Amino acid sequence: MDTVGSRFARPEPRRRVRDFVAGLLAPLPVKNCWTIAEHAGDTGPGGMQDLIGRASWDDALVRADVRGFVAARLGHPDGVLLVDETGDLKKGTHTVGVQRQYSGTAGKIENCQLAVHLSYASPLGHTLLDVAFYLPKSWTEDPARRAEAGVPDTIGFATKPQLARRLIETAVAGGLPCRWVAGDEAYGGDPHLATALRQQRLGYVLAVARSHRVRPDSASSGPPRSPPDYRSRRGNASPPGQPRKGTATTTGRSSPCPTPLTSIKVITGC
Repeated sequence: MDTVGSRFARPEPRRRVRDFVAGLLAPLPVKNCWTIAEHAGDTGPGGMQDLIGRASWDDALVRADVRGFVAARLGHPDGVLLVDETGDLKKGTHTVGVQRQYSGTAGKIENCQLAVHLSYASPLGHTLLDVAFYLPKSWTEDPARRAEAGVPDTIGFATKPQLARRLIETAVAGGLPCRWVAGDEAYGGDPHLATALRQQRLGYVLAVARSHRVRPDSASSGPPRSPPDYRSRRGNASPPGQPRKGTATTTGRSSPCPTPLTSIKVITGC
């Protein structure tokens, strides 16, 4: 609480935040305002709900404090940023951002919310670093639904790779030392994210789908020609001299990856 306590002007929200974080870290079978309030010794969830929905505090400043804390305690030149989304299953249709969509938590399409999470790992430890909420087009393109749920007009649609890019750029701009970025095929399939990482001079290991097409640079001289497309699939479709198994793409740096890779399908941009 020493890190973020100053972001809460009154003692009551500071106490609530302390109890809320303690509840999140506790081994509770289910974590919501009811169970966290019970863990804190409250008679009902009203105080926790006030903290989340009505109390005045700036979550962007709190998350900046957390990033600074992580940089000071776990920061290392060989740090790795990891992006992935997490689904929160829901029953109804009124919770902000809920729709039927694939949830990695459930392993199938479910009625859920999604958020993109950014984690940090280094030789000194690992931790969750930041988060961005995913608001689907079914919400951003429905003004009445947005108004009813209180979604600000300033929030527009952004893909999960776009959200991941914002999280990464914010962490790097804040001085967090890192060398690599890793993510699954939801992020490896977006060429704009890969381009942004190269511009940041970050290496990356991103999974791609088996149907992902790559266009290797031609090393031959002579007039320009269109290189053949290769599909990232099992079998004998790999370019000559390339490993046939695996789904990770790497690029961006000449230094060795801190985590051994057993198989790499495509290496581009080196």
